[in-house]
Amino acid sequence: MEVRQLTYFVKAAETLHFTDAAAAIYVTQSTLSQQIKQLEEELGMLLFDRIGKHVVLTEAGQVFLEHARRILSEIDKARQAIIDLNTSVSGELKIGTTYAFSSLLLPVLSPFTQKYPHIKILVDYDAPGALEKKLRMSELDFILSFHNHPGDEDLNSQPLFASRIVMVVAKTHSLAALKKVTLKEIGKLNLVLPGKGFISRDFLDELFAKNDIIPKVRIELNDVHSLLSLVRDENWVTVLNEKALMGWEELVPIPITGKELSKQSFILWQKGAYRKKAALLFVEEVFKKL
Repeated sequence: MEVRQLTYFVKAAETLHFTDAAAAIYVTQSTLSQQIKQLEEELGMLLFDRIGKHVVLTEAGQVFLEHARRILSEIDKARQAIIDLNTSVSGELKIGTTYAFSSLLLPVLSPFTQKYPHIKILVDYDAPGALEKKLRMSELDFILSFHNHPGDEDLNSQPLFASRIVMVVAKTHSLAALKKVTLKEIGKLNLVLPGKGFISRDFLDELFAKNDIIPKVRIELNDVHSLLSLVRDENWVTVLNEKALMGWEELVPIPITGKELSKQSFILWQKGAYRKKAALLFVEEVFKKL
């Protein structure tokens, strides 16, 4: 089994078209087909069902794809480790984050790339569960997230900051002068909230359920920037982690009464995986912004 065979297989699995896969990696279609056939013979199982000009993954192919991607990712990390030892910092840095961290992340990006011009940064916004799956598959270098299970055996959790869960309104809103608000009072308001799967939303739903409150959720958005723009411009009410308001001077956080209305954020790493020098340097810059 050779690295190039794994590369050919993964690209064919992604495109489900041998000709397109061959073109994407600059080899002939016959070369790609031959290498995949040799791989199947070595494994003793078909990885693709050939249907005319199209192909689909077999059950064995689906299982093998997950492992092939992980192997190729580890090879890339090994190459990066050697590059880090012998040259100036370079390569790709893949960061996973939820939308709540935009106000923290965005001010770091431009200064960092100016300081380290040979590093290309790829930022992947998604829900925490999806990001953690990608991290476990070595598709990300680290994650910025509010994490519910810091003791996970396969992830290392580096504490970042704690953030209160607050009600948020525009400075011009009639409720902006409130010093605090109860969960029951929030339940009576028309709300715009993050979509289900966001840590703050799931946390809030649990609180509502425990207190037998049925909230009046009128709009759900999976983009926190759009959500905050709506609250600022249209006089809506939302509930978010307070740190998400960094840079939003037109908005007012109002504390919610209760002892457990805060969440801890973390930088999550894949346990045992090599940490790129670029990743460590970027994390240092993030901590400087806190």
